[in-house]
Amino acid sequence: MRAVRYHDHGSADVLQVDEVDRPTPGRDDVLVDIRAASVNRVDVMLRSGQYGDLPLPSIPGGDGAGVVAAVGEDVEAFEPGDRVFASGMDRSEGGTFAEYAAIPAEKLARLPENVSWTAGGAIGNVGATAWTALEELADVQAGDRVLVHGGSGGVGHAAVQIAAHGGAEVITTAGSDAARDRLTDLGASVALDYDGDSLAEDVLAATDGAGVETVLDHRLEEYLNLDLSVVAEGGTIISTMGHIPETNGRPLYDKEVTVQPLKMDNHPTRRPTLDRLARLMRRDVLTPVVADTYPLKDTARAHQEILAGGYVGKLVVTP
Repeated sequence: MRAVRYHDHGSADVLQVDEVDRPTPGRDDVLVDIRAASVNRVDVMLRSGQYGDLPLPSIPGGDGAGVVAAVGEDVEAFEPGDRVFASGMDRSEGGTFAEYAAIPAEKLARLPENVSWTAGGAIGNVGATAWTALEELADVQAGDRVLVHGGSGGVGHAAVQIAAHGGAEVITTAGSDAARDRLTDLGASVALDYDGDSLAEDVLAATDGAGVETVLDHRLEEYLNLDLSVVAEGGTIISTMGHIPETNGRPLYDKEVTVQPLKMDNHPTRRPTLDRLARLMRRDVLTPVVADTYPLKDTARAHQEILAGGYVGKLVVTP
């Protein structure tokens, strides 16, 4: 089969399409004929050597969608022919940028018939991250106010929809008028320019000065002080990427704010979360936005484009 691999860490140029053996599923695995897989920023970090130490050569790709080709002897939840989507492929398991992938059954769910392969391939990792942050860690309730930084990104655009569906008032940020318009279409009440000089004031104005109960942030090293200025008393700030920087601790104590890092590697069992995402997609409540698709041979270009940004949603590779 064909698979994208890198034999050394480096720029996107290290990615190449190789002929490799089709994987054999283990007892608890499902062999999936991959129809689409998305590019996540962690793929770029792994490829460049910034994150973790992988055995090389390595196949990137942590989520995807496809058809079950075979199942391991202990797998009862799936059978050949099922439409499935995945999230949380471990870095040592082998990725989804390939024609086939052996995926642990606990990291799969059935893909609804009304969801395309590209949409299903796009939602796994970002949808699971958004759901875990908002529903499990922050326990967002109807009527809450939620600030989603970078709503045009993969996690962001899923979080906007999940929070809005739950009855929250969603304030989000994006870098262009077109992206902000798209986010209001997806359910945001207010979409602001993240480069605006008055961002904190604009967030507070949108909440009549009350602030937000929850902040979802992927650039905490840049926005923590802003987050502390707009979060309400007893609120929660969730960081999905990067580190928690040093800050003046007074607002943390004055407002009794919780700063919660989210590392999805600590949530290896994904099926319950994926099942919830599937129900939302079946009802057209959650719509994965696919900005562009690439064949396997153009995976390097997809890795370059994810860093360039300027789009809403996800980039997807189709074997």
